[in-house]
Amino acid sequence: MNLAPGEPHAGLWRVIPISEFVQTVFDSSQKRQNRPWIVAVDGRSGSGKSTLANRLHRAVLNSAVVHTDDVAWHHSFFGWSDLLIEGILKPLRLGEAVSYQPPGWQPHGRTGSITIPAGLDLIIIEGVGASRTEVMPYIDRSMWVQSDFDEAKRRCIARDGDTEEVRHFWEMWMTEELVFVQQQRPWERAALIVNGTPQQPYDQNAEIIVASTVQ
Repeated sequence: MNLAPGEPHAGLWRVIPISEFVQTVFDSSQKRQNRPWIVAVDGRSGSGKSTLANRLHRAVLNSAVVHTDDVAWHHSFFGWSDLLIEGILKPLRLGEAVSYQPPGWQPHGRTGSITIPAGLDLIIIEGVGASRTEVMPYIDRSMWVQSDFDEAKRRCIARDGDTEEVRHFWEMWMTEELVFVQQQRPWERAALIVNGTPQQPYDQNAEIIVASTVQ
């Protein structure tokens, strides 16, 4: 696996059933009755974070996914930690419902809000920087999705249409993302490291590939 500068290889990979994965990141025995368990799914762009977050969401029925891209929309690539904390994480930790419209939405014609009902068991925060140091006091458990840098780039560009404009935006984004992730080093505080670009065979409906050593 070809990694971006500064990121260490996670080590040997092993295949585990989704049930074991859920138990590792969602410890229902430690969940408080008055608020949801909050998990962060972090990783580089195109690593497979959204896919992993959706699989966890499907495995825990009374759950919801929040995308940091929605919080940061037309605001800042990575200067949005205060928005996530004040608008979403603090209310969740108090057991409250969330209806939050980030500041970039209305000026750019986006209606509605990020809405999360009270009473859920699990909230999954997904995105590059989902486990950044500023938000970790509000996160119960985090994971890092390690990925091949070239494959992640290919995914991002293909997903967004593979135009000249898309490639230009991707280069601008990566200029900031590389520095941000190198400074944050989120793999060091991850409870689990997941392979987002696996080469070995596995059942994508029932299994997940993780690093052999869980921190």
